[in-house]
Amino acid sequence: MLRTLLARAQQKHRTVGFPKLPPVLPDRLRGRPAIDAAKCPAGCRICADTCPTDAITLDGKGPRLDLGCCLFCPECERACPEGAIRFTTEHRLAASRREDLVLGEKEFQLARALDEKTRRIFGRSLKLRQVSAGGCNGCESDVNVLNTVVFDLGRFGVQFVASPRHADGLLITGPVTQNMELALRKTYEAVPSAKLVIAVGACAISGGPYVGHPEQRNGADRNLPVDLYIPGCPPHPITILDGLLRLLGRIE
Repeated sequence: MLRTLLARAQQKHRTVGFPKLPPVLPDRLRGRPAIDAAKCPAGCRICADTCPTDAITLDGKGPRLDLGCCLFCPECERACPEGAIRFTTEHRLAASRREDLVLGEKEFQLARALDEKTRRIFGRSLKLRQVSAGGCNGCESDVNVLNTVVFDLGRFGVQFVASPRHADGLLITGPVTQNMELALRKTYEAVPSAKLVIAVGACAISGGPYVGHPEQRNGADRNLPVDLYIPGCPPHPITILDGLLRLLGRIE
């Protein structure tokens, strides 16, 4: 017992202060990209041609970057001769609608809270069944780490459960491979109504690096209605936590 108390005194408080305090994030974190269309030379396509997932499109008003497809690799930033695209350490990435993930002229629209009736159901207690629909285990690892003492997801009333019949919704990672499509559908049908669907990571949103491959379905919303999109490859645990808390109305 004395050894346990001594270890506890040495370790001190391990849980992060987020959301009451700003998160402490590494300087190397590649968060939400910033686009300066004024720096984009007319006719230049270097960034779009460099992107491995075709996340960047060009029109007369400058580049558009789809966060749902973006792998957050630095290739476009490195390739752009004028620095029109750069990655920031902005961790807030989650959106409620698929179209809100496209960066361009309009201001980025963060995820909105559920309506009042739904928040009364899920706002204080949300049970999620996590489904890895063919993921590489990157997003899965950053989801799992939310259960550690550092992030302590349970303090917000959010927990992962083993059975979809005990869940309020699904948290999906992976591009939804052909072999997982039926399993995902059956899992969704087993969750009692009303229910939520959360897509985490580029694969679950758009297929990620596997987009267009015949053995996968290019993300969860080709099969199910998605209530929250959390982009990244993989998203930082704070990014996932931020999205969940915004959905529940715990952050404005």
